[in-house]
Amino acid sequence: MSERTASVTRTTRETSIRLTLDVEGTGKTTIKTGNGFLDHLLDTLGRHARFDVKLTCEGDLQVDDHHTAEDCALALGEALDRALGERRGVTRFGWALAPLDEALARAVVDLSGRPFADVALGLRRESIGELACENISHVLRSLAIAGGMTLHVDVLKGENDHHRAEAAFKATALALRQAVTRSGFDDVPSTKGTLGAASHE
Repeated sequence: MSERTASVTRTTRETSIRLTLDVEGTGKTTIKTGNGFLDHLLDTLGRHARFDVKLTCEGDLQVDDHHTAEDCALALGEALDRALGERRGVTRFGWALAPLDEALARAVVDLSGRPFADVALGLRRESIGELACENISHVLRSLAIAGGMTLHVDVLKGENDHHRAEAAFKATALALRQAVTRSGFDDVPSTKGTLGAASHE
């Protein structure tokens, strides 16, 4: 592996997105989605994963926040998938616990090439800021699907929904950082010899 960077442009009738990702970054982010809490969560993800991310999105927020949240996550997942390529030399697995005051979240990642997500945040509010709580879980699921990874995230405890959501993104970021770390070996860490849709181990 040399440079692990990618750019994604995604344009539909619902959103127009430009994104650049550097997996070997330091956590510098510029996130402008038009939705403040979505910006906050994606900034949290980039900073704690130590990814450099520039993302701008013009979405149909006059409809609601769903398309913007989903498409930004899909673009980020696609960029991560492209940046990792055949995933040669990655650690592959990552797991983390992250607290935020009274909240505690757990995330486990496998860069398997097989998209799957199980996300249980236990949020009780309708929305945080202008982001619907149902879309917070959807962002993580969309990231996993487009990124070709298995992702399990659950919030173990916490009273404040803002804290629960942010802790979940911090845990996901830390697990991703671990999973993408260079292992020191120049192989694809799979008994099949490949990490992709056809891989089963």
